[in-house]
Amino acid sequence: MFLIAQPVGTTGQLIISLSVIVMLTVISVLRLDGTWRHIFLAVASVIVLRYAFWRTTNTLPPADDLYSFIPALLLYGAEMYCILMLAISLFVVSDPIDREPAPQFPDEELPTIDVFVPSYNEGKEILALTLAAAKAMVYPKDKLRIYLLDDGGTLEKRNSPDPDVARTASIRHEELRTLCRQLGVRYHARAENRHAKAGNLNAGLEVSEGDLVVVFDADHAPEKNFLKETVGYFLEDPKLFLVQTPHFFANADPLERNLGTFGAMPSENEMFYHRIQKGLDRWNASFFCGSAAVLRRDALRQVGGFSGITITEDCETALELHSRGWTSIYVDKPLISGLQPDTLASFIGQRSRWCRGMIQIMLLRNPLLQPGLTFPQRLSYLSSNLFWMFPLVRLAFFAAPLLFILFDMKIYVASLDEFFAYTVTYLIVAEMVRTYLYGNVRWPWISELYEYIQTVFLVRAIISVFLSPRSPKFNVTEKGHAIEEDTLSELAWPYFAIFTLFCVSLAVAIYRYQTEPEISGLLLVVGAWNFLNVVIAGAALGVVIERKSEQDSHDLLAVGQCDLVVGEESVPVSVASISPTRARLIPARSAKLPDMRRGGKAILWRPEASPDGIISTLPVSYTGGREDDGSISVRFEPDTEHYAIIADLMMSDLSPARDARADRRKRRSIILSTWTLLAWALRYPPAAAWMAITGRRRGRNDPQPVGAVAPTPRGSAAKPEPGAA
Repeated sequence: MFLIAQPVGTTGQLIISLSVIVMLTVISVLRLDGTWRHIFLAVASVIVLRYAFWRTTNTLPPADDLYSFIPALLLYGAEMYCILMLAISLFVVSDPIDREPAPQFPDEELPTIDVFVPSYNEGKEILALTLAAAKAMVYPKDKLRIYLLDDGGTLEKRNSPDPDVARTASIRHEELRTLCRQLGVRYHARAENRHAKAGNLNAGLEVSEGDLVVVFDADHAPEKNFLKETVGYFLEDPKLFLVQTPHFFANADPLERNLGTFGAMPSENEMFYHRIQKGLDRWNASFFCGSAAVLRRDALRQVGGFSGITITEDCETALELHSRGWTSIYVDKPLISGLQPDTLASFIGQRSRWCRGMIQIMLLRNPLLQPGLTFPQRLSYLSSNLFWMFPLVRLAFFAAPLLFILFDMKIYVASLDEFFAYTVTYLIVAEMVRTYLYGNVRWPWISELYEYIQTVFLVRAIISVFLSPRSPKFNVTEKGHAIEEDTLSELAWPYFAIFTLFCVSLAVAIYRYQTEPEISGLLLVVGAWNFLNVVIAGAALGVVIERKSEQDSHDLLAVGQCDLVVGEESVPVSVASISPTRARLIPARSAKLPDMRRGGKAILWRPEASPDGIISTLPVSYTGGREDDGSISVRFEPDTEHYAIIADLMMSDLSPARDARADRRKRRSIILSTWTLLAWALRYPPAAAWMAITGRRRGRNDPQPVGAVAPTPRGSAAKPEPGAA
């Protein structure tokens, strides 16, 4: 701290900063790790802390100038929040842990397991696949019970005074009871819809008795070896309450789909699941994420079941159990396949729930005040809670240049030389740290884009929680609904308004630069800041153009062998990709395909499925003809009993899908990422405006956006293109 506080002058600061940047570049280019990782973070921290000291002591306007001092203080607070979050996150991820595979035990030593699939309004097809995949997991069958916990068919809903609600709930109740009977799993609907998902899970605890509890969301189908990869840890550690695995998605989120990045760019959740959770695991602070996890019943019993004070019952439950001395493990291997929200509205709804729930935990169950936690655990949970304050910080960063350009508020007192010596070098170092830690799971500028998209609506959510911490209600995220044609999102208009405001302020900055030469240097800096906001807001207009879902948008890469049978004709085929409704098959090029034009019914026959009690034939529709790559497409025509073979084909081995995702984890240069962002900002504003003005729905054959990354065809043999919080 003594060295950080030393006054060295602007030139001396620039020399120190450039020397550090050179050192960090060498460590990054040589991909040095181990001790060098700590050296990298320590040296980078010197520049960050020197900036924080200079920012605190030299850049605030006089306190008696309230017109400028108050907004300046708000901006300063936002910057200090970022530095605090950087410090906490560096601690969290400084030494991530890679777990050894779960130990294996004889069948007679394995614990009994209850699998809970909580549901509210999901369709029969989604549930059938998840339940069939859960039942097919490798485990002694006399020790495994599957429960569908149906909150859409409760007694309360079936007796609702609203006849439409009562009728819908009654139909759903009978339909899902029949589904569960046909699949050989247990159905349970509680009496009342109280405490949302936490209450539903607790109702499941009341009617079951297994040693361990596994939770899968309704759209999270598990791989066959899920229990093999997780259960063994519990026999080694009697204080273990949780084994959490990553959430892994078959489809793109709205940003990935609408900007065309899904085939090349690492998914948004990979930074959390592939980096941050591993860092949390080092401090015994990896937490329950609501699904794809195994929990110990005795631990849950000790705290009265799943916590329901907040709407993020998963993190809240883990916090309570960690404070009681229980331990957790994170296994960095995707073992389920789920669905992400398809529309921007459902995406924002999901993130609003996460945001409100995490802030509820901070206000109602503050980890700094929670007894029983270690200091690293307190910091780890605080990091997860404080992260969701980012919308307020982003709001400050968006508003700050507008306040100077439009209202002449002096909120950042610095010369041009000081700005480059301290601020610019600090921003460069901070970006180098993010790239060093997260570069292969998060492209430059993508965090800014995701956070801007969410900020527009999450600011109001944060304020509502602070005003009434106990009022938020659990909302179910809508998933699995295909978008039939290109159109504007129902949430588009605020993004248009903000983009217009940024453009107007940029024009004013240019005018003032030409007419007020005495502050031209400061206007140049603030104008560049505002220009960056224009670029981010322009790129975001590409996200509000909801693109039609690709036919294979939910497909998983797969490995499997079947026979395509039509009448007496049979052709061996390999399953290249598959979804719950269709598959892409690769027959031998020399094979003669059955001619469906002569009639008859087609089936996929998988004889090796029979020994496990899985039905071996699956009815499909097949129109004949090969694609350019030699493949053929079939669409499933399943009854309930056929979901067992669909689950077997999809979820027996997720290795191809895991490998495809791992291939996308390649660093992308800041130059290429900047060009891509600029290209989106140039292309999408006029395209979105044209759709808004004319009501025209963009066709599938319209030219693709300049700079967009074309998605790799799902299931093809092609490799993805190469490419913080």
